[in-house]
Amino acid sequence: MALSRLAELHGVATSYSPSPDRVVPAAESAVVAALAALGVDASGPEAVRTALEEAEAGQAARLLPPTVVLRSAAPSADPRTAPELAALPPGTRVRLTRDPDPVPARPALAGGRDAGEAARRAAPAAQAPPPAWNWTVPLVPAATAPPPPAGSALPPAADVLWAVPLGVHRVEATTPDGRTASSHLVIAPDHIRGPETRSWGLLVQLYSLLSHRSWGMGDLGDLTELAAWAGRVHGAGFVQVNPLHAAVPGAPTDPSPYRPSSRRFPDPVHLRVEAVPEYTALTADVRPRLDGLLRRAAALRAGVLAGEALIDRDAVWELKREALEQLCAVPLAPGRQAAFDDFTAAHGQALTDHATWAALTERHGPQWSRWPAPLTDPRSPQTAAARTELAARVDFHRRLAWYTDTQLAEAQRAAREAGMAVGLVHDLAVGVHPDGSDAWSQQDVLAAGMSVGAPPDAFNALGQDWGLPPWRPDRLADNGYAPFRGLLRSLLRNAGALRIDHVMGLFRLWWVPAGAPPTDGTYVHYDAEAMLAVLALEAHRAGAVVIGEDLGTVEPGVRETLQRHGVLGTSVLWFERDWDGSGLPLPAEAWRASCVATATTHDLPSTASRLTGDHVRLRHRLGLLTRPLAEEEAEEAAATATWLTVLDGLGLMGAAPGGHLPGAAPDEEAAVLAVHRFLLRTPARMIGVWLPDGTGDRRPQNLPGTWDQYPNWRLPVADAQGHPVTLEQLTASPRLARLLRTVATEDQTPAPMARTAPPDARPV
Repeated sequence: MALSRLAELHGVATSYSPSPDRVVPAAESAVVAALAALGVDASGPEAVRTALEEAEAGQAARLLPPTVVLRSAAPSADPRTAPELAALPPGTRVRLTRDPDPVPARPALAGGRDAGEAARRAAPAAQAPPPAWNWTVPLVPAATAPPPPAGSALPPAADVLWAVPLGVHRVEATTPDGRTASSHLVIAPDHIRGPETRSWGLLVQLYSLLSHRSWGMGDLGDLTELAAWAGRVHGAGFVQVNPLHAAVPGAPTDPSPYRPSSRRFPDPVHLRVEAVPEYTALTADVRPRLDGLLRRAAALRAGVLAGEALIDRDAVWELKREALEQLCAVPLAPGRQAAFDDFTAAHGQALTDHATWAALTERHGPQWSRWPAPLTDPRSPQTAAARTELAARVDFHRRLAWYTDTQLAEAQRAAREAGMAVGLVHDLAVGVHPDGSDAWSQQDVLAAGMSVGAPPDAFNALGQDWGLPPWRPDRLADNGYAPFRGLLRSLLRNAGALRIDHVMGLFRLWWVPAGAPPTDGTYVHYDAEAMLAVLALEAHRAGAVVIGEDLGTVEPGVRETLQRHGVLGTSVLWFERDWDGSGLPLPAEAWRASCVATATTHDLPSTASRLTGDHVRLRHRLGLLTRPLAEEEAEEAAATATWLTVLDGLGLMGAAPGGHLPGAAPDEEAAVLAVHRFLLRTPARMIGVWLPDGTGDRRPQNLPGTWDQYPNWRLPVADAQGHPVTLEQLTASPRLARLLRTVATEDQTPAPMARTAPPDARPV
């Protein structure tokens, strides 16, 4: 069928498999819509025939793909070994222009960008490779010559080549008959290095962590304190936080951190205002105004901590924005100005676009699709004129991005100085809000009229539409994956590791046409080899670990590919069962080593809630159950009992306050400790402890399938009775101390890298 062939050439699926033994055809309307979003007209039989002829002719005539990937086990490689380059017609002249910012060789977790700069400075100037190389296909003998002595000039047409450093280079080819082609050459490490030693750490939603200095929600000052305390007192190796991406302004703002305005820049709502250096330089005439804001912030904080109010991101931002406008009116000292200038230069056009979008939202509202037509184009002359007119506001938003980046750097520095091997683990959301900054500035690489979601499966018969416009795989390749590279580089500036939500999206995403139900979508494939190469390149540059959230039904081979390239997976205790056999809990020694092992996540019940069945009763109260409450409770109780029997049989239900008697109902805290003792018996390289598990908190931070029925993303960390707990109370909590002491003192088994391959599908 012509449509199927056309779809295949463009990476659009015409069917999918929700389970290994079942194939479901994709809706033809979705296939046609996906092709249209890729610039291919498949609206009728004649259009399909024409598009297919053009695609096949283009493929036959193509000399090089838009991006070529070359993996290397060393800090450099010989580009002539790339199959696409070696396969060029004999006599083809090839010119390779070096990446202006090649990646230096560096060990994993070498200290972030500062270490990278140090490596560059330490490299002898005489060893710097030339800016370009030339060679002929097939290679002439002269090309095997060694590099010339330092300081000598290359002959103008020399066919001389030697190792090219890691980076994204430019290749231009000219055949003897005059045909030309150009391509991006990604030379990346063949493997992302994992943590040097096994470590454990805390998982926390930052907004939920309030201290007595917070302005109504947790901030970067609180994160810095938590990291320093956890590392110095308990020996934690990392702190993983929710996405800190910039949100779309509005009333109300979408509270989900997984539906951001921009994934590249953090949200200034997380700033600790008093920690900004310009705060101390405020003049006496504005101090009373700041004091008034502090009193209002204290009232917000008190309302949340008293349990009377939810976290109100909009109210917090209203106060912080007013305070930050006062701080940004303070002239920067010379050194601070130089640092700010360096930051703006490093982020270039991307930062300018983000700041321009933010300034335009203040004048025209948060929905850029409803702005005056010329302003919907970030490159229009009218947008350039508006940027000039709003220069003060654009600079204000640039400064906020810098302030936030600086405080993130301080938090990571505090974590590393506290002895953490990894430090901060940032979280990368799947996509961006269609009304946000990235969607406005990156229209050329986003698929118009499409949204990311998930197909129907055993857990959601209606499928899912997440409302996030996907990247176009063809435009990513045409740009040498520059948008993805820039995103990763920004996130990894101040991180020891990066968690990628729905990491399967590096391979394929479920595209849903606008206005269609999620059932009428289809998968669109990405060049996973190129995506993973770029990921490896930027992780190597930052010396960072990469963690993929690979829960749920996963396409066969994806987990194995991720493991082969060094991306750690995510394993949650309650789902680790022998799904292809007995269905019983998977023995600890059979867990994979290349993962972060944890008892729960932000989308799942806390351990205490699961042990007590509170999560089932919560879903019943909200009308989310599809079966009678008694049936759901019985099934959950049986599943929990199975795990408790395993834990007890392994002798892990050790003493807690009150102890545990054989045959008696387990003490809740004893069971929570047993769960974590089990995690320590697995070979997992990283062990994650959900911070609310240390307080007995019953409430999930997010309840999938709800919107206004439940206060998703707006709850502070609480105790077993639902009373909010401050950071100061957490650090003094005997219960939390017992949990962290258990994890720290009983983790004595090294984690081997050998592992049992997991099944291809796991329920969530």
